[in-house]
Amino acid sequence: MNNIRSHRNITPSIPVTTWVDPSAQVIGDVTMGEDCSVWPTAVIRGDMHRITIGDRTSVQDGSILHITHASDYNPGGYPLSIGDDVTLGHRVLLHGCSIGSRVLVGMDTVIMDGTVVEDDVIIGAGSLVPGGKTLESGHLYMGRPAKKIRPLKDSEYHYLTYSAQNYLKLKNEYLATSHHESEP
Repeated sequence: MNNIRSHRNITPSIPVTTWVDPSAQVIGDVTMGEDCSVWPTAVIRGDMHRITIGDRTSVQDGSILHITHASDYNPGGYPLSIGDDVTLGHRVLLHGCSIGSRVLVGMDTVIMDGTVVEDDVIIGAGSLVPGGKTLESGHLYMGRPAKKIRPLKDSEYHYLTYSAQNYLKLKNEYLATSHHESEP
């Protein structure tokens, strides 16, 4: 598949349980967990640092995942790491940040270099998280710049896992269809 490409002799590691849409691009030092989904036109570009994605994470349509390279300005650079059971909404931009597990990142949200999003967080659609921030576990954040709005409700904690499971089921439908279509 030419949409999954090596860079600097490093090939993305993608398990057979993970589905990558043919229009998505996965490049370089990218390690994906089990049961992930990468939807149409998403770009995951690990060309100058590593990207690690946990299990059951969904990268929805048009999202861009990238890193910050090491330089004199930033000696260690910023890799991108994403935990388990994360739902990234449509057109999310993650750049050199760390996302915990059971996180929902709303559509059109931007999260910048060096930011840490702890476990069990919801970030509302259209938010901007400037670099170097920490978003504490158990809260809803929204805005440009994103601000802590309130603690999560019990129903929202449950929704974080529900969302991941919903995309797992949909991913399995796409995997089954793509395997069936590739049979002679």
